[in-house]
Order: sequence, then structure tokens, then C-alpha cells
Amino acid sequence: MLPSDAAASDITATSEWAALARHARELQAGGVDLAALSEADPDRPGRCTSTAGQLVIDWSRHLVTDTTVELLLALAERAGVAARIEAMLGGEPVNVTDGRAVLHTALRAPAGEAVVTGGVDVAPAIAAEHERMGAFVRALRSGERRGATDLPIRTVVNIGIGGSQLGPAMAHEALAAFRSGGIECRFVSNIDPAALAAGLDGLDPAETLFIVVSKGFATAETLANARAARTWAASVLGLKAAGQHFVAVTASRDEAVEFGIEPDNVFATWDWVGGRFSMGSAAGLAVMTAIGEENFAAMLAGMRTIDEHVAAGPAASIPMLLGLLSVWYRNFWGFQTRAVVPYSERLRLFPVWLQQVIMESNGKRIRLDGSPVGCETAEIVWGGVGTDSQHSFHQLLHQGTTVVPADFIVLARADADVAGLPGAAERHEALVANCFAQAAALAFGTPAAEDDPHRELPGNRPSTVVMAPELTPSVLGQLVALYEHQTVMQGAVWGINSFDQFGVELGKTLADAIVDDLQAGTAPTDTDTDHDPSTKSLLAHYERLREG
Repeated sequence: MLPSDAAASDITATSEWAALARHARELQAGGVDLAALSEADPDRPGRCTSTAGQLVIDWSRHLVTDTTVELLLALAERAGVAARIEAMLGGEPVNVTDGRAVLHTALRAPAGEAVVTGGVDVAPAIAAEHERMGAFVRALRSGERRGATDLPIRTVVNIGIGGSQLGPAMAHEALAAFRSGGIECRFVSNIDPAALAAGLDGLDPAETLFIVVSKGFATAETLANARAARTWAASVLGLKAAGQHFVAVTASRDEAVEFGIEPDNVFATWDWVGGRFSMGSAAGLAVMTAIGEENFAAMLAGMRTIDEHVAAGPAASIPMLLGLLSVWYRNFWGFQTRAVVPYSERLRLFPVWLQQVIMESNGKRIRLDGSPVGCETAEIVWGGVGTDSQHSFHQLLHQGTTVVPADFIVLARADADVAGLPGAAERHEALVANCFAQAAALAFGTPAAEDDPHRELPGNRPSTVVMAPELTPSVLGQLVALYEHQTVMQGAVWGINSFDQFGVELGKTLADAIVDDLQAGTAPTDTDTDHDPSTKSLLAHYERLREG
């Protein structure tokens, strides 16, 4: 069921879209200037700073006026964004191509709150699985759950890819200050043998536990690494004993059992949880192992804080506004990319995680009704950690010919476990100063010095500053949900399905056929394969180089 007729109409054919297009042309022709806007309206920073949970979001340095915001909100209303968000939160099958609900928000819903989809309250199943996770982690961290030779588990290796790895690996690194229990966690995703070799380096199979995370338990890269890891463990422990060192997280229990995972060692996720939104499910088992049950619950509570902010009224929510600003730049200014720059070393994987959330969700060219989209969709998301990025791509941000809206993420306090290091407070203040300075320089620039155009920074380049007190599990959860909801709202405006990913399937299918030829060990001819000419040529060159 689609929320209202809005989902079936082309948003680009509406009067609201036309009004925004006219408004954009007027601003561009009139030379909208951030310095002038700031000078003319001293209250602008206050009016354009919003809070959600512990997050303080300054969006005052955007190429918008009050009229722009009004027109963007009118566009969202015409697109039926609020109705689509309500339908998602209410368990309706908004993933129309797969015929599924989208209920990652249910993973962090308040205890005892019913979450119904398809006439079934899924909240008890979620609570039961979280309790199973907690019991497992308590046993693992206490040493009660041991390996086949009765040695305690010292290392957990998470094997997954995409949403089964990007979110958990990001959270594990971000929350390094909250790790405890003495169990090291590693993450392996790439099918490149070097990735698994690095993941296993220095480990003892008798003290290692593998978590195989695959929603359908059919992902080729994940299963290849899992098989190799099992062979590695079996070479020391024997095949039967090695099986005690594997658990699975999947929505396909039977496939995991067929692979060799003991039924009691299979943790559930569900088809209404997309991989890139799944960190709050058992897909986050390695994260819970590293930071403990209470901190994992605090992360879920942080996510819930933003969920409740959105549910209270999407038209007034900061994720709605930020999502609309992305639509504004993508569709009415022609800005194709967004840079995400966390001024936190431990958030260095945040832009990598966000790439999947935004680009896999909204990299679509077909609308919900099956017709082609009438506008550009999705931003190209990239970034890196500040201050390192200031010495790499910020030159392009400031003086390049491509305008890139930027998100700067910064924390008011240093991580708790490093705050006591000599000079930590001063260095953290320098870090914060650099973040604030980059946003100011992008917005206001500097004129040429004595007729030297090389030194001119044009300014007028938009950015958002997202600030939080410190990097806690709750704050990380809030950041995750902030960007998840932005992504969903963008997709709702464009009338696309943000929850399927058919674009990744064709390459996998073709790879399976190519693997058969590579393993056959003979170069193909023009008549004995179905490959295109370029692939045939590459196969022939590969065979020559491999043998050479």
C-alpha cells in the first residue's frame, strides 16, 4: 500500500517543483551571497541552528532564504513525505519491489511498544533476539562460553560485506573508548585473500570465534571467506570442533544450518531489515561483544531519540530539513556530491558507512510506479577525517570549479580514554578550531591579495556543522539515525524505492559465469563463451599473465 496519490505522481511536474526552480534561478541570477545574508540578518545563526537529541546542527551557511525553506517544505508536503514516513514507521510494505515492510526503527523501539507489520507484532521477537544476544555476549565476555578445547575466546572475527560489515566496523572503531571485556574484534569483508589473511594474522583457532553475517546466507564473498576461515580453523581443531567456533546472523536459518552452523548458534534478522540499516539487529553482535550489552542498548536509545524526533512531526524535523537541502542542491543547483568530514579520528569510517546508506538507497532511476525519474537522484557521497582531509581534498572544496556542499561533524569534548593524555585538551581545541574555520572559510572566503587571483577564495560554498558533546554510544546512535532519516526523506521526495538494491545483482551474476571460465583454466574463444568481446579479451590476457 502506497501512502496517498503523491507517490504515484511525478514530483517534477508539480507547481511546487516549478516554484522552487523559479526561486533557484532568481537566487542564482541575483548572486545570492552568504556573507550578505549573514550581515543583513544577525539572527540568522540562531534561527538556522536546530537541535535533535544531543546534536546541535548549524545550517546557517546554506544558500537558502526563509522563502527557500518554505518552498522546500511545500515540496515535501506535495510529495507525501510525511505520509510515507508514517507508513514506514507503521509497518506498511513501503519496499514495494520486494513487497516488504521497512522496520529498522523497530529494532530500537521502546520496550513494550507494539510494532505491527502484516498483522503480526514483531516487537516480542526483536526483544527475544536482543536478549539472546545479551546472554551470548555475557557468556563470551565472562569466559563461560569457551572454544572446543575449553580455552576462552580471545578474538571475534566478523565475516560479512556491505551492511553486514560497514556499520558494525564503523561503530566498533567509533566506540573504541567503550570497549571492554578483553575480546578483540576484527572485521573481514573483501574476497581478496589478503583481507582474510590480515583478519587471521596472529590468531589461534582455539581462541577465535567467527560471526558470519549474511541476511540471505547466499552472499558469495561472505560464504567464500567463511569457508576459508572454517578450513583454517579445522586444520588445527578438526572439522567437528571447528564448527563450535562459528555462529551466524541471518534471515535464512535453514541455509546457515546447511552450511554447518549449529541451530542454537544462529541469530535471527528479518527480511524487513535492510542490510545497510541493520546495525541494531544481531548484525551488531560483534559491536555488542566489544562494548557490552549496556553500551549497545545506549546506542539503540540514541537512534530511538532521533526516531521519536521524526515521528513527532516530519515537517519540523531536522532530518527532513537536511534531506531537503540535499534535494535543493542536487536538483536545483546541479551540485552532484556531498563531502562528509568528521573531525574525529574514530569516526573515520563514518563517510564510508554513509556511502552505502545514501548511494545504495537512492541511486535509482525508476520511480515507485515503474516510470523513469524526471530528475537527478542521490548524491555522490565522499569524505575523510579532518584535519587530514584539509591537506588533501579541501583545496578543491575552497578553490575548485566544483561546488561541494559539506557536512562537518565535531565533538565538544575529546574521547574519554584519551582526554588525560599530555596536551590532549589543547589539541582537541585546535581540532575544533580547524572545523569551525573550514566552515567559515568555505562560506565567506577571502578576496584576492594585491591583485593576486591565485590567493582568492571565492567563498559562498555551503556547509552544515553537526556538533555533539562527545562520542558516546548514544551520540553515535543519534548520528546514524540522523543520516538514515535524511536518506529516506530524500527518496520519498523523488518518489523512488530507497530500500531495494537490484543494481548490485547483475555484476554478481556475471562474475559467477566468469569464475567458471577462470577455474576451467583455458582461454575462451569467440565461439565457446557468451561473454562480450572485451571480457573475452581480458580473460585471454589473464590466462596468459597467470601462467607467465
